[in-house]
Amino acid sequence: MPYINELLLVGRILFAAHFLRSAYQHFANYAALTGYAKSKGVPFPGLAVAGSGVLLVIGGLGVLLGVYVVWALYALILFLIPVTFMMHAYWKVSDPMAKMGDQMHFWKNIALVGAILMLLAFPIPWAY
Repeated sequence: MPYINELLLVGRILFAAHFLRSAYQHFANYAALTGYAKSKGVPFPGLAVAGSGVLLVIGGLGVLLGVYVVWALYALILFLIPVTFMMHAYWKVSDPMAKMGDQMHFWKNIALVGAILMLLAFPIPWAY
């Protein structure tokens, strides 16, 4: 397939941007996200927000730069699995609008896990 390395690079940039933007939000809006995590019943919400922000930085930078790729992708999975089931448990939500939002985020995160599993199938090291 022509341009496979270039397509992978552009995809990596876009993919990493999602996680790096989220990492920024974790630290820029730490207090608000800690309160939100607490409202969802997350144990040690402040630590959870900071720790998940670190996982997002590790994962996003690793994918973007193509370094320690396997560890970076594992960091993203380690972030996504608990967040998906704890923060977006739409089956527990009674408000229809909130339920719809959580359902959308739940399935988006599941799709992101699928994308990460596909990235793990690419030969490493990646070009560029």
